[in-house]
Amino acid sequence: MRTHWPVVIDSGDVILRPLRLRDQRQWKKVRAKNRQWLEPWEATLPKVPGDVALNEPPSYLEMIRSYNKEGRSIRSISLGVWYQGALVGQISMGGIIMGALRGAHIGYWIDQSYANLGVTTVAVEAMTHFGFKELSLHRIEINIRPENAASIRVAEKSGYHFEGERPRFLHIDGQWRDHHCYVRENSQIS
Repeated sequence: MRTHWPVVIDSGDVILRPLRLRDQRQWKKVRAKNRQWLEPWEATLPKVPGDVALNEPPSYLEMIRSYNKEGRSIRSISLGVWYQGALVGQISMGGIIMGALRGAHIGYWIDQSYANLGVTTVAVEAMTHFGFKELSLHRIEINIRPENAASIRVAEKSGYHFEGERPRFLHIDGQWRDHHCYVRENSQIS
């Protein structure tokens, strides 16, 4: 594997790079502005008997530390999406597994002001290219709620195809939610 942290992916007007401490104000502003827009799609923590997990999300500093630790180990690559110099979202390639599986999954969010401009598709295509070319992954998944038509369009435009349903797959917006699995395979890996 040739990849070293920090990973920066340049796709012209769209740059994917790690969030830094100095990005905190801009990140918090974008997240606050888009709270209602993102809420139906955001992962939540289920209530597990005896679990003492935090009910609060990590602080920005804790989030950055976690992203850097996971990125250095190439277990998960979480990057800010920058469009023409402005932070407009995030994309992550998580669950990176080598060996016989050589797979991962992609998740993302975008500022509502930049939805339907092609920015998310460029980000997904760039992250997919990174996974296939730099990590030599065989398979990448994007799991999407069936009612999220915009994300389905992004996956399809990025060359992903519908593979099947995943009932009660992720805890989203306070409940276990069904997802559709979209997959793309790397034909260069045999």
